[in-house]
Amino acid sequence: MEFTTRSLFTMIHGMGFGALYLMACSGALVELHRRYISPLKPAVEVEDERFLRIYLTVMAALAWLTVLTGAYIIYPWYRATPSAGVTNLAAFPQRLLLSSPSTSAWHSIGMEWKEHVAWLVPISITMAAAVFSRHGRNLKVQPELRSAVLAFVWISLLAAGIAGFFGAMINKHAPVEGGATIHILRGEKP
Repeated sequence: MEFTTRSLFTMIHGMGFGALYLMACSGALVELHRRYISPLKPAVEVEDERFLRIYLTVMAALAWLTVLTGAYIIYPWYRATPSAGVTNLAAFPQRLLLSSPSTSAWHSIGMEWKEHVAWLVPISITMAAAVFSRHGRNLKVQPELRSAVLAFVWISLLAAGIAGFFGAMINKHAPVEGGATIHILRGEKP
């Protein structure tokens, strides 16, 4: 069983940071709703506020880690340009996708989303964390501000979910490979 260092970084980016962020985002929405909108819980405790402040701040850091590793580690490998005369495009994911009409949309739509719109994820969750850190328990009595925080968490979740879908599909059709090979288990010799 083996994989390359580039595929390892791709897994850390997508299945590590990205998937963890998506799960944390759904948890944030549940907690914000339960503590600030639900009539069943009348007062927001100091512990609740502290927990959500830390939770949203960690989510913002996770979102930034996801986008920055994607933009500055994975993406340069993805868009590597082959030398003249190279016919096997397996090591050049962008060129591999663009070489066929059946896969070119994965680049032109999917990767464009990931390159540009996915930046909304860390920006929107950072805004939500900053507003929450500033206003905390007052969100219970400020419905416009509370709605803005919830809207930006939703925007962040949707943008991250779509980026994650496109990332998985792009990696399925044109995986980022290369670098040193890491052996986990060696199979038995026949």
